[in-house]
Amino acid sequence: MKLRILLTVAVLVSAGCGDDQSTAPPAPAVDDSPEAAAQAPEAAPAAAATQPAAVPPPATTLPAASVPAQRDSSTDALAALGYQAGVHYQRLSPTQPTSSSPDQVEVAEFFMYSCVHCYNFEPYVQQWLTRKPAYINFIRVPTVWNPLVRLHGQAFYAAEALGKGAEMHTPFFREMHVTGNLLQTQEDIAEFFSRFDVDEQAFEGAFNSFAVHTKVQRADELTRRYRVEATPSVVVNGKYVTTASMAGGFEQLVDLIEALAQSERPLN
Repeated sequence: MKLRILLTVAVLVSAGCGDDQSTAPPAPAVDDSPEAAAQAPEAAPAAAATQPAAVPPPATTLPAASVPAQRDSSTDALAALGYQAGVHYQRLSPTQPTSSSPDQVEVAEFFMYSCVHCYNFEPYVQQWLTRKPAYINFIRVPTVWNPLVRLHGQAFYAAEALGKGAEMHTPFFREMHVTGNLLQTQEDIAEFFSRFDVDEQAFEGAFNSFAVHTKVQRADELTRRYRVEATPSVVVNGKYVTTASMAGGFEQLVDLIEALAQSERPLN
C-alpha cells in the first residue's frame, strides 16, 4: 500500500497542465516537489489553482512521442552529457522555422497563466534569465486551447503592446494562484490592467487590436506545429521539445534547456 501511495504522488508531482482536461476539473494541488517548494514565490491556495478546460488539438496533430528520434552530431553531443532523445526530450521532424535571427538560438516557453506548474516554474525562469547566454533568444508563447486561456493569451500580448509585459507577467500569475481571481472576463482583465496605470481606453485599444489578435493566432499555430501537449513545455530552436517531467524537475529542465541550446549554437 505504501508503495502504491508513493507512486501516485510521484505521478501527480511530475504532471504538467495538459490540453485534455475535463470540462469541470477539481482544483489541483500545488506542486509540492522539493524543487518547486524551494523556489515557488508563494503557496497557492487550492481554490486559486483551478484549471480551465482545454480544447484538444485536431486529429491530424501527431503526439510528440510518435516522432522518431534522429541521429546527428548534436544528438551524439547531448548523449555524451547523459541526455537521451525520446527520454529527456523529443526531436521534432521536420525541424520548424523560428522567428529569431540566424545567429541566435530560440528558446520558447509555452505556458498558461492558469497552470499551477507554469506558476511554480516561473521563479526558475526569472533566475535563469539573469544569466542566460547572449546567443539565446528567449520568448514566451501562451497556449490558447480554449476560450478562457485564449482570453489570457490576448491579455499577455496586450500587456506587451502597452510596454507592460515584463512588469505584469508575474503579477498575472499571482493574481490567479495567490489572490484567487481567475480573470474570467474582459472586464476582470481590464480592472487588473488599471492597477498598472492602463486606462480603459488604452486597454481596449490594445486588447482588441489587429496586432494582438494576429499574435494570438500565431501562438495557436505554433502550439500545434510544435505538438505542445502540456504546459510548461519548452521548444529549443524549433527542433527539440521538453518538459519538467521529462527532464526530472524544474532545475534539471533549465540545465537541459542550456544543453539543447548549446548543441544548436551557430558556429562563428
